[in-house]
Amino acid sequence: MLDDSGARIAARATSHIGAPFRLHGRSMDGGFDCIGLAADALSHVGFSGVVPAEYTLRGQFESQLSKFFDDAAFVPAASLQSGDFVAVRSAPRQLHLMIATQSSFVHAHAGLRRVVWTPYPLPWPVFGQWRYVF
Repeated sequence: MLDDSGARIAARATSHIGAPFRLHGRSMDGGFDCIGLAADALSHVGFSGVVPAEYTLRGQFESQLSKFFDDAAFVPAASLQSGDFVAVRSAPRQLHLMIATQSSFVHAHAGLRRVVWTPYPLPWPVFGQWRYVF
């Protein structure tokens, strides 16, 4: 049987389009930030690991995010597929996490104050790409 976790991750993230943004948010009612959106999508496919929680919008988050993906059930994604997690440098000293779909990315946008689509290609440099594997 083919693993459809990537499609399910993307579908779950997409179902939250329009949800409000809230720093450290982890729910549809309370809002999401980019990490909360990823945590919700991962829980939908059975991931039970602990996602990063101690972070700010700006700061040195690179090592914490890399450690999370390295320690959990993820592999670097050389080519992009639906459901992959992509970290970008959206501003100096600021990482932002997005979830790939077939033709866009879903993410919790602090400036727009909600979960949104962003089409390919990305307007920011990519820091890393990871794929969830069981």
